[in-house]
Amino acid sequence: MNKHVLIFLLAMPLAISHAYAEEAPGPAVKISGYGTAALTMADTDNAQFARPNQAAGAGRTARTGIDSNLGLQANVTVNPWLSATVQGLARKDGEDDFGAELAWAFAKAKVSDSFSVRVGRMGLPVFMISDYRNVGYANTMLRPPGEMYSQVPLNSIDGVDGTYQFSAGDTSITTQLALGRTKATLATGPDSTVQVEGKSIVALNVVAEHGPVTVRFGRAETRLTINDSPSLNTLMGSLRAAGSGYRIAQLGALADALEVKDKKASFTSVGLGLDWNNVLVQSEYAKRKTDSYVSDSTSWYVMGGYRIGAFLPYYSHASLKADGRVNNTVPASCPAGYPAACTLTLRTLSAGVDTLAYMRNQLEQSTDSIGVRWDFHRSAALKVQIDRIKPKNGPGLFVQAKPGFHGPVTVAAAAIDFVF
Repeated sequence: MNKHVLIFLLAMPLAISHAYAEEAPGPAVKISGYGTAALTMADTDNAQFARPNQAAGAGRTARTGIDSNLGLQANVTVNPWLSATVQGLARKDGEDDFGAELAWAFAKAKVSDSFSVRVGRMGLPVFMISDYRNVGYANTMLRPPGEMYSQVPLNSIDGVDGTYQFSAGDTSITTQLALGRTKATLATGPDSTVQVEGKSIVALNVVAEHGPVTVRFGRAETRLTINDSPSLNTLMGSLRAAGSGYRIAQLGALADALEVKDKKASFTSVGLGLDWNNVLVQSEYAKRKTDSYVSDSTSWYVMGGYRIGAFLPYYSHASLKADGRVNNTVPASCPAGYPAACTLTLRTLSAGVDTLAYMRNQLEQSTDSIGVRWDFHRSAALKVQIDRIKPKNGPGLFVQAKPGFHGPVTVAAAAIDFVF
């Protein structure tokens, strides 16, 4: 997104506040914001550490853009039952530049004390911390575990959702159902992106809170499409052309199976949180499934910490495992009597299909992290975190990996999170 749009989005909440201030009395406007200023580095230049959907990351030279962001939000209360929220977010994006996005833009109607409806753009409720994953100050760890949070790179939903809250004894239960669609530009390399579209999204989110314990269940389904990928389009077209030209039907069938065009995808997750005395625990477990070349996966993490005054040291372990690889059904050779070029074509196509299993967010890794949070101010915290990342069967979630890279890699970061 260009710089003019970035400036517009970041200035929009302030403009709304000024406009309403001149028209008092009227709707009440509240301006708030959050941000993170961070430095991140790794102990290798053979690959770069990056957050999900970043085209470039950090190596031995510390970089500011990996874990840094800035968000501004305006809440407009029209009357006791109607309100509106707009949030702009600036951060490093898939085009290796600081881009801005309209993270939220919705109107909310409070139908009753227990039921509300929102219409517009909201956060996609697929994780335990979906609504505040970008608000570093609201989270214990310096960043959400990539093993979990890379598995659904779509952050928002354009549509409608309903939230119903009720109590069962001493337990407070919140249920949310969201319907809509979404689009996103995702990085596939240092100079390449694709357009990902999710249609007919149905997302259920249920959270139960009982004293210091929080339990969550989530399930999201969609019809997934990936557009504007030259490499994928070329491979699918070549499979179909070879299947038709050489009369090998399984090549066309393979292209249909691998292609991400209106394919069913789902993400099911559970979460657990504990905030008891000085003990803090947070954990999530999730399964991703798709009817395309995008691999099914299992991801999970567990984090534990202990408050000591203004300090909160913590440890976490996260894991990402691919549950299935691309089933390469390209024949090893052509039947007898076929032209010699046929077998050569099949070998080229087979190699192309194999590369799909090694695209970003298809691979496996685990991470052990230690860190400490220091709340040195009522609205700011300093965090230092060290990660030991172990890719498996490839570069894991690292980007721009050089041939032969295998890890493990140590990543260090320091950040100041703040809210205002």
